[in-house]
Amino acid sequence: MTPYYDKDGITIWLGDCREILPTLGKVDLVLTDPPYPTWKQDEYHYEDGLLEQFREMTCQQFIFWTPAVPFPLDWCGMHVWDKATGSNTQFELIYQRGRGTGYKIHRYITPHNRVRANWCGDVCLDHYSQKPLQLIRQLFKDADAGNVCDPFMGSGTTLHAAKREGRRAIGIEIEEKYCEIAAERLRQGVLEFGD
Repeated sequence: MTPYYDKDGITIWLGDCREILPTLGKVDLVLTDPPYPTWKQDEYHYEDGLLEQFREMTCQQFIFWTPAVPFPLDWCGMHVWDKATGSNTQFELIYQRGRGTGYKIHRYITPHNRVRANWCGDVCLDHYSQKPLQLIRQLFKDADAGNVCDPFMGSGTTLHAAKREGRRAIGIEIEEKYCEIAAERLRQGVLEFGD
C-alpha cells in the first residue's frame, strides 16, 4: 500500500482502519474520535473486530465518546471536554485506556472569551465533529507519548497538532475528501502566535 500523504514524520492512510491498523507498527498513543454508536444502530460496526483491535493494543489510548451510550471498553481515566455552549451536547467524554492506574478526571473548557474557530486553530470547521486544536495538544501533553495514531482522522486535527508538537503521527481515514483536507492542512507552514 502507498500512503496518501507521507512527510516529516506524518503519514495518512486512505482506507478502513479495521484493515489498516493490523499492518502498522507499534505506536505510543491512540488518540481518536470514532463515530459514536446510537441506541438504534451501530454506525461503525463495532462488533466487526474494531473493539478487539483496541483491546489488543497495549499503548495508551484517549478515545472521545458520547455520554449517551456506555463506553464498551475498560478504562483507567476519564476526561471531560466542556464545550461551554449551553446546549444539550455541551460536553463529550474522553476515556483513557492503557497505561495509568486509578480514576482520574480532567476537565477541558472551551474558553468563553475566545472565538471557538480560533480555539480550534482554523478559520472554519472542516469536519462536522472537528475537535479544537488546543484540546488535542493538551491531551498530547497529558499523554507524554511520542508516536501517535488516529484511526478516525477526519480532517486531521490530531495530525496537525502532532506536527505543531514535533511528534510523529499516523492518520487513517475512510473518506478521501477528508484525507485531502488533512493533507492540505499539513502542507501549510506552522506559525505560532501563542495560546
